Amino acid sequence: MKYRRRIYYSAEQRAEIWDRWQRGESMSSIGRVFDRQSSSVFSVISPTGGIRPPDRRRCRSALSLSEREEISRGLSCKQSVRAIARRLGRAPSTISREVRRNGGSVGYRASGSDQAAWDRALHPKTCKFACHPRLARAVSAKLRRKWSPEQVAGWLKRAFPGEAHKQVSHETIYRSLLQARGVLKKELLAHLRAKRTVRRSQHASLKRHGNGQIKDAVSISERPASVEDRAVPGHWEGDLIGGSKNSYIATLVERHSRYVMLVKVANKDTESVVTALIKSAQKLPRELYKSLTWDRGKELADHPRFTLKTNVDVYFCDPQSPLSADCFAIACRAVRGNVDQTRTPTGF
Repeated sequence: MKYRRRIYYSAEQRAEIWDRWQRGESMSSIGRVFDRQSSSVFSVISPTGGIRPPDRRRCRSALSLSEREEISRGLSCKQSVRAIARRLGRAPSTISREVRRNGGSVGYRASGSDQAAWDRALHPKTCKFACHPRLARAVSAKLRRKWSPEQVAGWLKRAFPGEAHKQVSHETIYRSLLQARGVLKKELLAHLRAKRTVRRSQHASLKRHGNGQIKDAVSISERPASVEDRAVPGHWEGDLIGGSKNSYIATLVERHSRYVMLVKVANKDTESVVTALIKSAQKLPRELYKSLTWDRGKELADHPRFTLKTNVDVYFCDPQSPLSADCFAIACRAVRGNVDQTRTPTGF
């Protein structure tokens, strides 16, 4: 059996990986930059759940590599600890501890001692849940009841006003679930609506550079007034929900009646999605299908074909505001939370 050679990234390469990840690039595109597979990029990003760790900096009072080189040369010349300390302007106790913890006067090596000091300086901050077990139990109980981290954080803020030790942000909950040093149990991830193990900031996107933009998109703000007050039926809002085994459902909600229609889609590409939406639209009378408001997903990039075939106007949510399609957002959350995503949606 042939084993793959382990891939290592230097500190500079890891910094570039995080820079590209925060700009919105995919793991595949980052891997192509280094001529490596996306799995090697995943091994860099996944341990912290897609959240970039803070850059480490050496303490100003710590011994530098050049000072350790002077210590090594002084020891090889049989100089005393006090003489070395006097030349470096350091306390003799500092030099004595440095030599004693790194092999003594015979085995002391500057580069090895410097790396060992860098490794010992890593002191991760204790998670808030580790310091407050009752808070961890309360958050775990809410997550098991299918509450989102945002809902849990909001409930804690209202239930315990002015008691900071009993409150926690939703970001801390996500970090504890996703990162290796998290206190909350990993199985709680199964209770979240989005079960991804790697997070990315909402602002990490390449759309500002022209990538992923939909051509000739009409903003949701240009919808007629009759759509906003829900007085007239026939105006729909929708998005695409993905399940396991490359299965997809187009979720459509009628604004006036809140009627939900689920359409099975063969694939997430724009041709498959638009074709399925055309078939579903042709089953309804014209007066019951007047407009469609969609999220910013590229699956509806071929919206002109949908409008040409159905004579239905298409509007898109504003960039970085997917929930502006309000009544759809409520229905979509319910579908995501109640449809078993471990099975293919063959029943729809």
